[in-house]
Amino acid sequence: MPRRLAATVVATALTAGPAALLGAAPAHATGDHGSTRGTSGAVVLRTGLNVGLLNKGGDVPLNVVLNEVRAPASAEKTALSVDLDGVDQGKPFSVLRADVATARATADRRKAEGYANLVHAKVRLPGLPLLSLIEVQQVTAKAVCEAGERPRAESNVLGDVRVLGKKVTLTAGGTTEVKVPGVGEVRLDLSKKSVADRSAAATALELSVAVNPLKLNVADVRGKVTLARATCTAPHGKTPEQGGSGGPSQPGGGSKPDGGNKPAGGGTEVSRAGSGADSPDLAETGGSSVTPYLAGGAALLIAAGAGSTLYARRRRTAAPQGGRG
Repeated sequence: MPRRLAATVVATALTAGPAALLGAAPAHATGDHGSTRGTSGAVVLRTGLNVGLLNKGGDVPLNVVLNEVRAPASAEKTALSVDLDGVDQGKPFSVLRADVATARATADRRKAEGYANLVHAKVRLPGLPLLSLIEVQQVTAKAVCEAGERPRAESNVLGDVRVLGKKVTLTAGGTTEVKVPGVGEVRLDLSKKSVADRSAAATALELSVAVNPLKLNVADVRGKVTLARATCTAPHGKTPEQGGSGGPSQPGGGSKPDGGNKPAGGGTEVSRAGSGADSPDLAETGGSSVTPYLAGGAALLIAAGAGSTLYARRRRTAAPQGGRG
């Protein structure tokens, strides 16, 4: 009877062992799947204007964009014309013409970047066919967001700027007002920037417009015009182990709190079991929740084998003694 019991224990252990092994999750390396792409965008011109009409007493919206892109994309159209019902007998109206008008947006798991560039450009309003709202030599906007780094935003206005035919001097980061008797007024905001923990935005010029042309059946034009704007949002990058050399450390030995630093020395990171749902999906080569079952199964196999061996030895020892009796 004890021999049958030992055989049963061994058979059960041999059956349970492979089942536990099959239930174990295999180690796997997912590469870049632990990080997500950033986002970016750029636009050369955007208008949000309201055009009042004299004879109909109504309003016509002028909401147009030129070269607005989202990553990954680029555009290089240099002119924008629209038709406005009730303005200049419905003839096409030129809003912008430029020598260069480029918008570009890129994004991957390491960096997202938006860029807009405008060279030798003129923006016109309905009712002012011979007078430009604004003329610029060159304006640019750029926003860069890298995983684990502080986002950056920059914009530039190069060369002369003319508003309603008047040359103006712009103040960086400030507001400039231009008033033209009999025409209207324009307020310009130069180089507007915003930077947060994981996002950035830059605008070269933003104009608040209020003009009264009284031409081509136009009573007034009010609203906003934006020239060269770029935006980005950083990707969720990998975070190096605390105390490692993958990034600047904070007091106490921790890494930067951004959670997006690159691995130290370009090595592969290993996720820690039980680190939460927000942990990066990287190579799982450490212990897992099935490890205790594997250890228990192994111990059971060893114990069963040792017991079977001991029982067999006792049987062989007892047999001669029984014969002599």
